[in-house]
Amino acid sequence: MGRPERLRGRAGEAGTPTSPPSRRLSGGTSVYDAIAELYDPWSLSVTEDVPFYVAEARKAGGPVVELGVGTGRIAVPTAAAGVPVIGVDSSKGMLEVCRRRAADAGVTELLDLRLGDIADPPVRERVSLVTCPFRSYLHLTSAPARLSALRAARDLLLPGGRFIFDVFAPYRDDIEATHGRWIEREPGIFERADWDPEERTLQLSVRGEAGESTMRLAWISADEWRQALEEGGFEVERVYGWFDYRPFTRQEDMIFVGRRPR
Repeated sequence: MGRPERLRGRAGEAGTPTSPPSRRLSGGTSVYDAIAELYDPWSLSVTEDVPFYVAEARKAGGPVVELGVGTGRIAVPTAAAGVPVIGVDSSKGMLEVCRRRAADAGVTELLDLRLGDIADPPVRERVSLVTCPFRSYLHLTSAPARLSALRAARDLLLPGGRFIFDVFAPYRDDIEATHGRWIEREPGIFERADWDPEERTLQLSVRGEAGESTMRLAWISADEWRQALEEGGFEVERVYGWFDYRPFTRQEDMIFVGRRPR
């Protein structure tokens, strides 16, 4: 997902990351295939979550399963830290960029990239850590879809293993500040956010010389995410409000840590 202006962060905060997950269109393509070459320049300034996820992967050891691996914005630094990653994404184009980035970083052997959906990952291994960074779960636009995906993530974990993901719920003033406007996010790269606060959905469009695409996203509250995690078979271990491990106190950003019971 891209970054409407409000997602850059509120005064005094680092820029807020958004999500890179890929969702299927008819014919087996992804909304991200069209912007695979545009994606890294589009998200160039988003780095705040990388040290957090790398640190959690190092704690867990490997392999780590990353759902919505995209172009490897987090997976490549994780592999560079010596942790093997099984990366799942439904965009062939994004995975190809990820392979190039891994080769450039010399970590190809530590990245096992697989084409598949975050709600039905093609992973038979069982691991101690599964992650879904960069707000990928906002592509799950219904309660049944969210619950199904959470249960799929749980099934990848060993008993006692953890699942970490981040999402957000926007403030109304941020919606009003960006709604229906084309904003130049990076030089030559524009995005537009069309919000529906009643439905809690966002239609996000991005365009640049390397491609253009539009995606539909949805958000829910922290309490609803907590309930969904519990229904999905997780114990909610922590909820952070930012990637510096500050506690969640009703900020826009939410970082959930769920644990599969032993």
